[in-house]
Amino acid sequence: MQQESTEIPVFRRKRVFGGLSAFAEGWGLYAEQLAVEADWYRDDPKGRLGQLSDELFRARRLVVDTGLHAQHWTRQQAIDYGIPAAEVERYVVMPGQACAYKIGELEILAQRTRAEKALGARFSMKSFHDLLLRTGTVPLAVLTQVVEADIAARLKQ
Repeated sequence: MQQESTEIPVFRRKRVFGGLSAFAEGWGLYAEQLAVEADWYRDDPKGRLGQLSDELFRARRLVVDTGLHAQHWTRQQAIDYGIPAAEVERYVVMPGQACAYKIGELEILAQRTRAEKALGARFSMKSFHDLLLRTGTVPLAVLTQVVEADIAARLKQ
């Protein structure tokens, strides 16, 4: 949607400054959470176990990312914690990437909760998701501003 939008500047459509992983990857984790909330795994225990396994892997990534950069872990310590070597090498050269994914997801969830509380019966999940997707990849501080402005506009209606 971001690449096709005529409402945002070309430099953002083409992601000139990169993907801003906190929002972009946070959206991916948030979308996975939506499947859980929608009870998609109710009749699919294998799928649910796979989803939980992915969640556990991402939790291990957070520990490894922090261990490498704050605790000065060795590459081998990170591998021994259960992360494949290629992933460890990615985190070595991109500090905070794993953390950014989770922070993005948590911030999107926090903004959704804020909108739900402020708007009450006026809250629409579809409208909230449309707002985020129309906005495109932005820093999380900008996302907060966009959600706040949308809440204010909806409350005036």
